[in-house]
Amino acid sequence: MSYINQKIKYNGFDLYYEGDLALLDKPKVAIVGSRKASKYSKEFTYLLAKKLSTKYAIVSGGALGIDAQAHKGAFPNTILISPSSLDIIYPKANEKLIKDIKKEGLILSEYEKGYMPRRYSFVQRNRIIVAISDFVIIAEANLKSGSMRSFEWAKEFNKKVYVFPHRFNESSGTRYLAATNQAEVIWDINEFCKSLGIEEDSKILTLNEALKKYGSTLYEMELEGKVEIKNGKVYLK
Repeated sequence: MSYINQKIKYNGFDLYYEGDLALLDKPKVAIVGSRKASKYSKEFTYLLAKKLSTKYAIVSGGALGIDAQAHKGAFPNTILISPSSLDIIYPKANEKLIKDIKKEGLILSEYEKGYMPRRYSFVQRNRIIVAISDFVIIAEANLKSGSMRSFEWAKEFNKKVYVFPHRFNESSGTRYLAATNQAEVIWDINEFCKSLGIEEDSKILTLNEALKKYGSTLYEMELEGKVEIKNGKVYLK
């Protein structure tokens, strides 16, 4: 199939695509945030995206930091909106992830072949991420950051915004949104997901639950790739 023919009209946008268009039929959640996010924000993002992806396709921008963790947690139920044309891998540091999403997820772009990302195209990418999603989660953002532009798009498109809880000296942008009641804080992943109709997965245990069930063999199971232990949770594979 030629590049020019891989094009659809969706939600008012003319978009080139590569991957699984069936993901557009699912409800969608945008998860965005800082490229230089804290370890806490990245782990929270990964866990939340993983849980939400049982019901939603997770939409993000393929950048380093929060975007990458959102895509990884949700994979393959993830949609990447690119600031470049689809023949250009950007950023190169996420090359493997982007190629994997092309194969098993979905990548969309407004731009014709040969288009390198520009400052303007990042803003335009953010508007698509927000526009096609049912609601928006801003994981981490300072007041003067590109991620806060996503909040402006959310206001324009009348999309609800959620943020993570942060310490007083971190993520000034999302703390401002929470303090001014312009965004709702996700205090607990399981409670938040339950409010969206996503029940606790029997394949996800707390670390204490898993230790009671498997004892010291739990860590052998991790080495063998049978479980993943992350941020106090144990994921059975």
